[in-house]
Amino acid sequence: MPGQKIKQDIPYLAIDLLPLFFILPLAHYFFRDFKYSKGEWITLSVIAFLWCLIEYMGKHRFSGSYQKFQDRISSHFKAYLTLLIIECAILWLLPAPAVFYKHLISVTLGVYGLDLVINFLIIEIISVNAANQKYVIVAGTGNKAKIIEDQVSASHNSSYHLKGFISCDQLEECVIESKKVLTNLDNINQFLQVNDIDEIVIALPDDQKKNILQILSIADYYGIRVRYVLDYHELFGNHYKITRMGQVDTVNIRELPIDGKMAGFFKNCFDKVFAAIALICLLPIFLVVALLIKLESAGPVFYCPIRIGKGGKPFKVYKFRSMRENDDCSGGTRSTECNDPRITRLGRILRKYSIDELPQFINVLRGSMSVVGPRPHRRFLNRQLQENVYHYMLRQYVKPGLTGWAQVNGWRGPTDTEEQKRQRTLHDLWYIENWSFRLDIKIIVLTIFSPKAHKAAF
Repeated sequence: MPGQKIKQDIPYLAIDLLPLFFILPLAHYFFRDFKYSKGEWITLSVIAFLWCLIEYMGKHRFSGSYQKFQDRISSHFKAYLTLLIIECAILWLLPAPAVFYKHLISVTLGVYGLDLVINFLIIEIISVNAANQKYVIVAGTGNKAKIIEDQVSASHNSSYHLKGFISCDQLEECVIESKKVLTNLDNINQFLQVNDIDEIVIALPDDQKKNILQILSIADYYGIRVRYVLDYHELFGNHYKITRMGQVDTVNIRELPIDGKMAGFFKNCFDKVFAAIALICLLPIFLVVALLIKLESAGPVFYCPIRIGKGGKPFKVYKFRSMRENDDCSGGTRSTECNDPRITRLGRILRKYSIDELPQFINVLRGSMSVVGPRPHRRFLNRQLQENVYHYMLRQYVKPGLTGWAQVNGWRGPTDTEEQKRQRTLHDLWYIENWSFRLDIKIIVLTIFSPKAHKAAF
């Protein structure tokens, strides 16, 4: 089909044009340092356009002619000869300095050799990749088979060519287009005798043991490699990872983006660096706040309640004291209320702008917290939410944060209603399942500038 043919030709056309677009300007730079008049630039642009046209019209240069070396040389020479003739005709019609003629012709001739070498090096690489192409059939026509088809289509992996599907069970619902079903299991021997297949992907339900063993036996007879599709999506959703424990395959359920070694390493490094810089920059503010706290009311500068962190481990949180009378650090159950009489005048300002939370950069530096993550809760509130909110404890897979996705979306402060509890948990779970470094930066920016981040503070 014409459309398919054009798609096949485009990579080869790009291979011919890209080296030229790199080499030609470089050569012109060394010859004349790009010191051309407006008319000369127009001439160069016209020639570049004509070169593209010649490349596209002469499809023999980027099609089957690459199979023979002598044909490649011949087609390459013809294309450049055509370009030289057209250049001479243009230069004869358009007046320009003689030095420009000489440079243009000499550059074209000089580029020919370099382009030839680069062109053929790239083609050889493509030829090697093409030689490694695998022809694959999928045993099965159900949901597993459809997943394989979608994944192959989405990956654009040129080394895999999906020939079609084999129907193995009449009772299995067929979700594959009928024209893509090549044959059935009873006739697979005849199909393999007349078709070159490199790999069979078994995409059958686990209960079809007889059919799976039959396919394995047939594949071994023809020396064809086999892959078996393990589909845990229905059981575990999107967040799982298959790993090895000795000689046994295991499934890490609820594998999170931050669980990767590099992801965890970079997040930890960012936390430590960010916290160290923040503490240095905020030190003058800390001294002023500490002095004001001592002047307004008797008591310590810091209030250090116990919160629950990663893996359910308790740790001490550093906060500026904002109340005259604080709840018990470890077993307190009393929540802060709107217009709470315990809050000092200075405390209202500190809490409104979350200044009281800034000493938690010390927790980040010590490793018990992260800059961004689910906010840590008291033991009492943790148990309450654990009993009432589905999947709440999944928050403890990661370190708690100084700020979080729930907070910048307005779900901070009280947890009196079921909606408040549910929304805070949903936002926290969405964060840990969709974590990225970019998302952390976005949350930090929103914490500083978004009105939602401070609307429920009291």
